[in-house]
Amino acid sequence: MLNRDDLAAFLLTRRHRLRPGDVGLPDLGRRRTPGLRRQEVAQLAGISVYYYIRLGQARGRRPSRRVLAALARALMRTAAVREYRFPLAD
Repeated sequence: MLNRDDLAAFLLTRRHRLRPGDVGLPDLGRRRTPGLRRQEVAQLAGISVYYYIRLGQARGRRPSRRVLAALARALMRTAAVREYRFPLAD
């Protein structure tokens, strides 16, 4: 079963590890915090930024497998990492 707190922690740590250039986005200069912005992750995953924020705050319903798969593609750039981590959500 998916734990919302674990998902929120995972989203935060993965978002902070990635840089815009890692995911094909332009690097527009200095950032106040490391990593991608919430809006960038939501855009890459194809979900609304408000939904992403709720997931990152451990609020709301359990996300669907489709949303989890989209987040996995956006945040886990290699197939090997996705194949290892994604089944853990079941």
